[in-house]
Amino acid sequence: MFADHLEKYTVNAVPKNLYAPVNYILSLEGKRIRPILTLISTDIFSGPPKKALDAALAGEIFHNFSLVHDDIMDSATLRRGNTTVHQKWDSSTAILSGDVMLILAYQIFENYEANIFVPMATLFSKTAIKVCEGQQLDIDFEKKQEISLDEYLLMITYKTAELIGAAMKMGAIIANATMVEQEKIYEFGKNLGIAFQLQDDYLDCFGNENDFGKKIGGDIIEKKKTFLYIKTLELLSGDEKSNFISLYNSPHDNPKEKTTLVKEIYSKCNIGNEVAVEIQKHTNNAFQILESLKLTKEKSEFLHNFGNSLTQRKI
Repeated sequence: MFADHLEKYTVNAVPKNLYAPVNYILSLEGKRIRPILTLISTDIFSGPPKKALDAALAGEIFHNFSLVHDDIMDSATLRRGNTTVHQKWDSSTAILSGDVMLILAYQIFENYEANIFVPMATLFSKTAIKVCEGQQLDIDFEKKQEISLDEYLLMITYKTAELIGAAMKMGAIIANATMVEQEKIYEFGKNLGIAFQLQDDYLDCFGNENDFGKKIGGDIIEKKKTFLYIKTLELLSGDEKSNFISLYNSPHDNPKEKTTLVKEIYSKCNIGNEVAVEIQKHTNNAFQILESLKLTKEKSEFLHNFGNSLTQRKI
């Protein structure tokens, strides 16, 4: 349903070089998790999913706007297995096209009546600010050798999880769910979002590049302070810890060699198991919130299965 709606959304306007990147990034095959969650949430609270299509579209456009800008900041060359916007065009065009995507996302909300538009626009504005705050924290972490797990979890909550929670809350708003239900489904989505990002951190290092759609080891090359890095520091001591910090924060002339060396240390620390434990913790938090919603057995089981599929994925 959403794929059909997205396919119909093509911006045919001038100047073409402003809108061509918009159509390009939206056409790339992605997981479409956020819009799907909006439709699911509307359905869960007995609303008409078709009414949520524009909200889902706005969320997907906003998410892709953030990816276009993130890719510039990270000097990324691949997104979903394809050339990033700033590589295909140039950085100036990518910045401006990203800007217009943010505005287009808000414009789509104008299709809703006031009693839905106002709370959704309010939620969207709050979420957009949190995403920017999370991105800045991520950038700041690159200059620090050590950060705490709490600092990291705050960053991914802002940068990733808030938008996933908001996607679900938008669906609840459209379905006229109670304020309590709206907040609970938001917290459910947010906890799933944290688990989702932890899995993303793992896949960035140990995933299959063809499946994952991004260059493996990008976080290592960019010196991103991910959960894998933070937990490894906790597990190492003395010279091993100092050497790991030096290796990870070095510019390194051979990126492939650096990635290999870091991954070897991760494997020695059994970091995959550490990530799995943390993912399960936040997934369990999400499921506890889900139980308090008192949904039908069928709806509850569906959300359980969907949540597990997000956090156990290989792409």
